Amino acid sequence: MNDTAPDELLDGLRDVLVGRLSDIGRRFSALLAGTVPHSALVIFTRECTGRPRKTAGDPDIVDRVTIAELDSLRAGLDHGRIFRGQATIAGRPREVYAILDRTDTLLVIVPTGALSRTLPLETARSMFGIVATGIQLQVQGASPAYLAESRAASAERARTIAELTEVHATTLETLLSTLRSADLDDGRARDAARETASAALIGLRTAVDTHREFAEESVVTAFARLRGELRGLLRHRDIALDLVEPAVAGRAVPGELAHAARAVVRGAVLALSAQPEVTRIRIAWLCSESDLVVDIRDDGRGLADSADLDRQLRPRVESLGGAVEIESTAGWGSRVLATLPLHAPTAPTTHHALTDLGPRELEVLGHLVAGRRNRAIAERLGVSESTVKFHVAGVLRKLDVATRAEAAALGSEAGIRPTL
Repeated sequence: MNDTAPDELLDGLRDVLVGRLSDIGRRFSALLAGTVPHSALVIFTRECTGRPRKTAGDPDIVDRVTIAELDSLRAGLDHGRIFRGQATIAGRPREVYAILDRTDTLLVIVPTGALSRTLPLETARSMFGIVATGIQLQVQGASPAYLAESRAASAERARTIAELTEVHATTLETLLSTLRSADLDDGRARDAARETASAALIGLRTAVDTHREFAEESVVTAFARLRGELRGLLRHRDIALDLVEPAVAGRAVPGELAHAARAVVRGAVLALSAQPEVTRIRIAWLCSESDLVVDIRDDGRGLADSADLDRQLRPRVESLGGAVEIESTAGWGSRVLATLPLHAPTAPTTHHALTDLGPRELEVLGHLVAGRRNRAIAERLGVSESTVKFHVAGVLRKLDVATRAEAAALGSEAGIRPTL
C-alpha cells in the first residue's frame, strides 16, 4: 500500500464505513484489491447475529466457507498478529492471510496466486481495525436499519435450518428403521450402516444446535452483558442502579433483540441520569413466551426530555415490531417501557431503501418529513447549511427520488415520524 496516498486511503476507508453493513465486505475488498490482490475476502464477527460473514469474491469460496472453519481459524490466532499460511476454507486447505482484531472480528483474505512473504499488510491490519470497530459500533448502537436487516436474515436462516432438519432427519430416521429390520442378513454391514446413520443424525443435530446458539442467547446472559456495559456508563455518576434480573429459567432471545434491548437501556439510562436530583434508576427485564419487556424507572422529578428520548428509542424498537411508552410526570419521576416481540414476523422482510441511510441521514429525513428547509435543519442539528445540503443530497440519491417532497413522502410511508 506504499503507492497509495494516505488521503486516498482515508477517503476509501470512509466509503467502506458508509452504507449497508451487509455490504461492508464487498466495499473493503474493493479498497484492498489494488494492493492486496485476492480472489475472496471474508469478515467474520459473532456480534452480527443475522449475517456473521461479510464476504466478497469467488462464490465457490465465499458461499461455502462455514462458521466452523472460521471459528477454528480464529481459535489459533492472537489479536493483531498477521497470519500467513494454510487454513481450511470452503472445504479444503488454502493459502490465506488472516488477521484477528482485538474486537474478535476476523479477516480472511484468499490471495490471488501464491502467498507473498514480503507484501506489507500492516496498513491493511490498521484499516481493518477501524472497519472492525465500525461494525462493533453499528451493532452496539442497534440502529433500526441494522436491526431490521439482522432480523430478516435470522428469520431466513431459521426457516432454512428447519427445512434442512426436517428433510435430513426424516431420511436418516427411515434409514435407521430399515437397518434395524431383522430381515437383513448381513449383521456386520447393518451395524456399520447403523453407526454411520447415527453419526450423521448426531452431526446434523449438533449443527442445528450450533446455529441456534449462534442466533440466540440466554436472556440471563444478555442481561449480564448489560450489567457490565452499565458499570462503565455510570462510572463517574453518583447514581445507584437497581437491576432486576430476568428469571433464570427464561427462554433464549434472538441476538438482534438482545442488542436492541441493551441499546434501549443504555439510551434511557443516559437520558434519565442527566436530570438533576436523580439518585436511583431501576431496570427490569421480564421475558415471557412472546415478549421481552424492558422497564426503566427513576426517582427524579419527572424532568426528562420525553420527546427527545422518544425520537431516539422509537425507531429502534419499532423496527423489530415492538412498542415503547415514555412517561414523565412532574414530581413522580420518569419511566420507559419497551416491549419487544421474540418472534419475527411470519412474512419475510424485504430490503427497503431506508436501510441504506446512515444515522444522520435518517435524522435529516425526519426533518424533511416535518417540512423544514435546510437553514432550519442546520440550526436544529447545530451544523452548517452546506453540511445539511450534503446529507439531503445523499438522502435523495439513496432513496432514488428527485425532490425533497418525494423523499418526505417516502419516509412518511415507511413510518418515519416528523422530527419535532
